Amino acid sequence: MYVTPHRRAKIILEKAIIGILVASSMVAIFTTVGIVASVLFESLRFFAEVPLTDFVFGLEWSPQTALRSDQVGSSGSFGAVPLFVGTLLISAIALIVAVPIGLFAAIYLAEYAHVQVRNWVKPLLEMLAGIPTVVYGFFAALVVAPWLRGTGAGLGVDISSESALAAGLVMGIMIIPFISSLSDDVITAVPQAMREGSLGLGATKSETIRKVLLPAALPGIMGSILLAASRAIGETMIVVMAAGMSANLTLNPLETVTAVTVQIVALLTGDQEFDSAKTLAAFALGLALFVTTLVLNIIAHHIVRKYREQYE
Repeated sequence: MYVTPHRRAKIILEKAIIGILVASSMVAIFTTVGIVASVLFESLRFFAEVPLTDFVFGLEWSPQTALRSDQVGSSGSFGAVPLFVGTLLISAIALIVAVPIGLFAAIYLAEYAHVQVRNWVKPLLEMLAGIPTVVYGFFAALVVAPWLRGTGAGLGVDISSESALAAGLVMGIMIIPFISSLSDDVITAVPQAMREGSLGLGATKSETIRKVLLPAALPGIMGSILLAASRAIGETMIVVMAAGMSANLTLNPLETVTAVTVQIVALLTGDQEFDSAKTLAAFALGLALFVTTLVLNIIAHHIVRKYREQYE
């Protein structure tokens, strides 16, 4: 009885649905703006006490300041370069592990694997993304790091009990599904006519993959790699359990390093006053991490737009 020419229930329902969708979109937008504004506001308070150049170009990170007026603390050093270098070093090791394995796994599943094998292997690979990161951290600290240390001792190489190599290897295993699953989807989405045309012209299957499928799927593959890179840069538990918390400025993967996310957790843990430079430094690091991931997303979007091709 509600659907009559006078009531126009369909029009009212459509307007209600549109209103709900707009409200949901606005919640997401305002939440993002609120997060960015809060981080930016606190970061500006930090940069009012510590010069931006000292933070961006400083080579020593030792944020030991007095928490309250009745305590004694040093002036502190807030050079974030060791944190950036440690983060990029661990992320680079993780990508060196994950990119070839994930891409080769995607090519195998999309072009070579039997349907039954694909139905079993792909869910098993994707399960790696569902394992809690703290479990990866335990695996890195209890298995990978001791194995690396023992192997290094046998070869006469001194490997720290907590190293960037251990954290990077385990993190690479963790982000394999981000590359393999997305790359598999984009390779599979390439039109079958392109495969048949290449094979019909006399190309072998491997030549078809290298010269036809991979170039056609390049935007999606690059997007998956940059997504995995963003995931690696933002990881915390694996780094704190396998790489340590010492802010050493080094490119040696066998030594102890730390990452931006680890220091954010350390700065905001325990008895803290939000008026001290030590605590406000966490927001400055968060802003730097946000800008880094934003730049990666912009690069990924640019690559997808530049190299995207339309196939009929």
